[in-house]
Amino acid sequence: MISNLRYWFLIVLIFLVYVAGMFVTLFENDSAQFSVMAMRMVQENDFFSLFKGPNEYLDKPHMHYWLAAISYKIFGIHDWTYRIPGILATLLAAYSCYGLGSLLYNKHVGKLSALIFMTAQTIVLGAIDVRTDAVLTGFSILAIWQLTKYIEKGSVRGIVIGAFAAGIAFSTKGQIALLVIGLPILCHLLYTRKWKVFMSWKVLLALLVFALTISPMLYAYYVQFDLHPEKVIRGKNNRSGIFFIFWEQSFERLSGEGIGKNSSDFFFFFHTFLWVFIPWTILGVTAFWCRARSFVKLKFEFNPKYELLTLGGITLIFAVISFAQFKLPHYLNITIPLFAVLTASYLYDLYRFDKKRATQLLMVCQYFILCIVFIASALICFYVFEIKSVLAYLCLLVAALIIIFYALKREGGYARLITISVCSSLLLNAVLNLHFYPNLLEYQGGSSMSEIIKQRDIPVDRIYKVGTDYSWSLDFYNQHPVQMITPDLLKSKKDVWVYASDEEMELLRNNGMVWDSQISVDQFRITRLQGKFLNPNTRKKVTRKMHLLHIY
Repeated sequence: MISNLRYWFLIVLIFLVYVAGMFVTLFENDSAQFSVMAMRMVQENDFFSLFKGPNEYLDKPHMHYWLAAISYKIFGIHDWTYRIPGILATLLAAYSCYGLGSLLYNKHVGKLSALIFMTAQTIVLGAIDVRTDAVLTGFSILAIWQLTKYIEKGSVRGIVIGAFAAGIAFSTKGQIALLVIGLPILCHLLYTRKWKVFMSWKVLLALLVFALTISPMLYAYYVQFDLHPEKVIRGKNNRSGIFFIFWEQSFERLSGEGIGKNSSDFFFFFHTFLWVFIPWTILGVTAFWCRARSFVKLKFEFNPKYELLTLGGITLIFAVISFAQFKLPHYLNITIPLFAVLTASYLYDLYRFDKKRATQLLMVCQYFILCIVFIASALICFYVFEIKSVLAYLCLLVAALIIIFYALKREGGYARLITISVCSSLLLNAVLNLHFYPNLLEYQGGSSMSEIIKQRDIPVDRIYKVGTDYSWSLDFYNQHPVQMITPDLLKSKKDVWVYASDEEMELLRNNGMVWDSQISVDQFRITRLQGKFLNPNTRKKVTRKMHLLHIY
């Protein structure tokens, strides 16, 4: 068993890694875009309308933006205040993993579930590159836990909290929330056959709570879209926001209509899972395989020692989202709590039944992952972006010595297996949050340019942009949207600044525009890394420039 002292020591270290990531510059596109959308709400005091730049935004509901706006209202408009709701939702998800693991198994499984969830790579990344999935994941797993509690114990509090959490999740990302909550619960009901729990007045109470919870979001959609059938959204008028969120949204995601298609690969999420669940990937796949094999042997007959909620939920969610024509890696975040509970229960079985051979084999796998993390961290610190601070060298050396100590310490295989897995996540994400991301984001043109704008006291209300591309980080850190303008209209402007790429600067030159000052910064799409960029010898070949031109 892992001691309470070590458990909480690891939890504190994980939390410090999260805190370190709070102060990293916002990433383009989604994090910076969503932060600007929430900022507009606060600046214009309009919390019912969603806009993406100058365009009305129908794709996602309001909750994520409302939570960010509330954080701005309390703490001011900063990158770290934008991240607060996402981190709180992640902590809520970790506590819910503890609750669900404890409910289905025991408190030890619950504690380990929370630890696994908080150290899964995509969850740590999701707390820095904050999108709607952090809030969706937090309230979805809370709903699953509380609704399962109602099924098992008939708890009124459980079904009310579950309905409220489901409402918040639905108000964050729409129908996908009901899918990821409903499928695991359906699997649990099919396996336990406790259908009678729905023949109760408590269900009507839950439906009322759910309806009340989603009503602010529905009202906002109604005000922005249903009252204005003349608005043209993505080439269509008469768009009902309420009809969209209850019906059209999921079909658009599955078909790619409206938002476009980026992958028809059915196995996209299967190979994506290999990195999103690091350092627990091998353990998670093994847990899934062993549990599935056990159910097949039992012919899915009910056995109180087992639960189908996690295994069945994961399987069905994977199957459904794999049919979508628009896929992104962070869509898997909603499955991570279920994987965390499933993996924790498997690891506890290794300890409980003293399966030394399986533990030793998995230990070899985790040592291999730890070695890969050491190599990756060394490359990041000494090759990709070379460390120049003596203090940073000392911190890295201390971290390496602590990890080596735990890796070589003579103790039970179970405790060592968990510890080295967590240490892999801690080392990798400490290096990413404290060193890699800060250096990487120097190549994000918008945020780099905003620093120069502040230093030179350039009026943000006199900055324009030609073209249709957005620069969300420039908008956010200027705390003022860059105004878009055509080259023809720009000719009538004097004493203004234009934010432009190389191609746009050439377009201005061809239109007879002249400027007396030019500021240039490096630009690279940092969320689409490639080998040539990571190689410092070839980085300049794939890095372009963004310019701020003074038109006099």
